[in-house]
Formats: sequence, C-alpha cells, structure tokens
Amino acid sequence: MSALRAKVHGGRLILDEPTSFAEGTVIELVVADNDDLDGEERARLDEALEVSLASAREGTIDADEFLAEIARLEPARG
Repeated sequence: MSALRAKVHGGRLILDEPTSFAEGTVIELVVADNDDLDGEERARLDEALEVSLASAREGTIDADEFLAEIARLEPARG
C-alpha cells in the first residue's frame, strides 16, 4: 500500500482520498519530515539535489522538438 496523505483540520487528521480499510481499523501515523540528518548532511543533500535538478534541466528539450527529432530518425515507411 502506498502512503496516505492527510491534512489537519480542527485538530483532526482528514485523509485526502478514500481508503479501503475496514471501519474501526487503527492506523499508525508517522510524521514524514522527521529524519536523522544533521546540518552538514542536510546541506550536502540539498546541494546534491540542486546539482541533479540543474543536470536534468540541461538535458530537457521541448516535447514538440523531441517528437520532431524522433520523426526525423524514423526510417521512411513505404
């Protein structure tokens, strides 16, 4: 099962989507923003994510350009 998302409303957790759990099922919730990274580790992670994002942006092309390039590479069909 994938993670569930909920919002706090009036001090209660409200799920954003329906579930298939039986009525009365007890669910254990864990706050997702807790981790064991110290300041230096967090800085290294943030830097690595920025480098990765920049790399992805450099290799990104417009979808129309991509499709046109594929069409040019595709052998002619007769």
